[in-house]
Amino acid sequence: MHPERHAFPALAALVVALGGPALAAPIAVTIDDLPLQAVRDRGTADIAAINAGLLAALREHDIEAVGFVNEVKLEVDGAVDPARVDVLGDWLEAGHELGNHSYSHPDLHAMPVDDYLADIDRGDAVIRPLAERHESPVRYFRHPFLRTGRSIEVRNEVHDWLAANGYLVAPVTIDNSEWIYSAAYDRAHRSGEEALKQRLGESYIDYMADKTAYFVANGRHLFGRDIAQVLLIHVNRLNADWFGALAARLKQEGHSFVSLETALADPAYESRDLWTGPGGISWLHRWLLAVGDRSQFADEPKTPSWVLEAAGLDDE
Repeated sequence: MHPERHAFPALAALVVALGGPALAAPIAVTIDDLPLQAVRDRGTADIAAINAGLLAALREHDIEAVGFVNEVKLEVDGAVDPARVDVLGDWLEAGHELGNHSYSHPDLHAMPVDDYLADIDRGDAVIRPLAERHESPVRYFRHPFLRTGRSIEVRNEVHDWLAANGYLVAPVTIDNSEWIYSAAYDRAHRSGEEALKQRLGESYIDYMADKTAYFVANGRHLFGRDIAQVLLIHVNRLNADWFGALAARLKQEGHSFVSLETALADPAYESRDLWTGPGGISWLHRWLLAVGDRSQFADEPKTPSWVLEAAGLDDE
C-alpha cells in the first residue's frame, strides 16, 4: 500500500469480505475541455501530443468516449487554428463522439440565462460541421462546472432550450477532484520532478478507484443494484500518461466500459433532480437529496493534503 493511500476503505474488497457481491458497474467515460483543459501557453504540438496519448489509452481498452469541447480553445489570436480542429478530427476518426461544453466555459450561476444560452449556441460552430463530415452526431451537452441553475425555473429554461435544439444533458455520477491532481502533475512536469509525477500518478489511480467504488456503493444504496455510471475526467497531461493504468485498475476491480448512450438507458437516469445549490455535484447525490437521504455523504474520499500542497492549493 502506498503511504499516501486514503483512509477511505476499498469498498469492493470490503463488500466481498462481508459476504456480499463485489461492487462492479458499467462505466461511461466522458472527457471535458477538449482540446485541452489548461490550454494557456500550450503550443498546438503539445496539445496534439497530449490528445494522442489519451486516445491511445482509450483505444487500448476499447473505450468509446464522448469528448466535450470548448470551442474558444480552438482559437489562436482570435482565429480558429486548423491544426487544433485536426485534433478533434482525430477523436472522430477513432470512433468517439464530440459534445458541446459551451463556447467559453461560462458559469450559469454568475450570468443571465440568455447570455449562457447564447454561449452554448456558439459552442458548436466548428464541431457540428466537423462531426457531420465524419457522420457522427453532436447530441450531448455538459454543463460547465456541473452547475445547472440556482432555481428550478432557470434550470428548466436551460433544459427546455437544450431539448429544442437537439441536445441531451450529459450527467455525471462519478464526480471527483481529478483537476487538482492534474494541476499538481503539470507543476511537477514543468519543474522536471519525475519522482513527484510518479507519486502523483500512482496516488491518482488509488484515488479514482476509491471514488468509483464510493459512487458505485451510492448507486447500490439508492437503487438496490449496480447502476450504470458516468465518469468525468479532462483532457490533460495526467490522463495522457495515466488513464490507461486507471482503466486497467477499474477493469481489475470488476467494472466494464460502455458508451454514454448505453449508460443513459439505465432507468436510474429518470430519477428526480431538484438540486439548485451553488455547487456542481454528482447526479447520484442529487438523486439522494431528492429523497432526503444524506447518509452516504460523509464517507466520500478526499484528495490527500500533500496533493493539494503540490497543486498550490490550501484546501479542497
